Amino acid sequence: MKLHFLLAPLAAATLLAGGAQAAETYKIAFIDPLSGPFANVGELMLMHTQYGVDAINAKGGVLNGTQVQLLQFDSKLSAQESLSALQSAIDQGARAVITGGSGSSVVSALVQAVNRWNQRNPGREVLVLNHSSIDPELTGKSCSFWHFQTEANTAMKMKAIANYIKKTPDVKKVYLLNQDYAHGRQWASYGQQLVGMERPDIQFVGETFHPIGKVKDFAPYVANIKQSGADSVITGNWGQDMTLLLKAAGDAGYDLHYFNHSAGAVPGTVLAVSQAKVGQVTWVAEWHPGQADSPKADALAKSYKAKTGQDLLAPRIEMTPLILAAAINKAGSTDTPKVAHAMEDLTFDSVVGPVRMRAEDHQLLLPQVVNTIAPVDGKAVKVGWEGTNYGFRTDAVYSGNELAQGTDCKMARP
Repeated sequence: MKLHFLLAPLAAATLLAGGAQAAETYKIAFIDPLSGPFANVGELMLMHTQYGVDAINAKGGVLNGTQVQLLQFDSKLSAQESLSALQSAIDQGARAVITGGSGSSVVSALVQAVNRWNQRNPGREVLVLNHSSIDPELTGKSCSFWHFQTEANTAMKMKAIANYIKKTPDVKKVYLLNQDYAHGRQWASYGQQLVGMERPDIQFVGETFHPIGKVKDFAPYVANIKQSGADSVITGNWGQDMTLLLKAAGDAGYDLHYFNHSAGAVPGTVLAVSQAKVGQVTWVAEWHPGQADSPKADALAKSYKAKTGQDLLAPRIEMTPLILAAAINKAGSTDTPKVAHAMEDLTFDSVVGPVRMRAEDHQLLLPQVVNTIAPVDGKAVKVGWEGTNYGFRTDAVYSGNELAQGTDCKMARP
């Protein structure tokens, strides 16, 4: 019995020490595809995220000393695998999830699971920070207090493209070719709606949806587009679905103008354009490599290249953990509800300029640059990319406020 009383204080001290040690690390879970057809996209996103986490820790972490740890999980592009990864992340002590590269259906499933978890586990709440899934529903009717989007949504991006197409008379007949999932259908819908609004003279000559990540040869799809007489394609395709489409059109010698949301930020797209030798890809992002008048982003790109040996393509992914860290420091706590409240209306001085997290729907308002993959000419395009003589030409720049949309979000706050 005497031994029992001696051990009890020691056990308590051990538990306290363990708790103190746990508090020294703030854990974030990365959940995105690290295998399968979009593994190269997931690896790129992981590298960008890790770079942001390393930058936080290099400055002392958060709250003057708490280090940030990034846990890595492979979503396998599956909602079920992502939910399993989420539970593993929570079991390992993660307080936030960074995701977005697995598609809007996966992010939606994660947000719904986090909503349920947080309701049932007060004091152990988790945040979801979404850097790439741009379904407006995520910050609209399906908005959640626990979800924050650090990328412009589909409507914002399409508005920027529609503004550009309004001034591009060569675009006359448009075909809608998209992946058959929520975002692909929304890209097609917003394309027809917003582009049609700015250019009522444009003819939409066809629409097709195809399985995501499963088409090996886009030649039949290209043949249908050609038969329609289209000169342009609005496509939300990304990863291999974009590069294989470009290859098939190039093999057919079909000169098309593609309008996309993030093509140039995915490895292989510039190379595919250069190999096709015909066709233009116009896309929209917060920044593009070689963009003029962007000294902070250029400095980040050089530092990123020096450390990783890879090219920086998406500053918003690198800044996502930085925004989280800023919210933690603003809250003065790692308590998840306090961090979420602190992130609302947070203004962050990013490498692409000041950005603001809109409180009413948790949509980050950040600039969007419409740009086209084009040959180096020494003027509009000065630097080649992916070992080619093709780079990026700036066509138009819009602020986050210019592209901001209304929202159907009815935020329920704890």
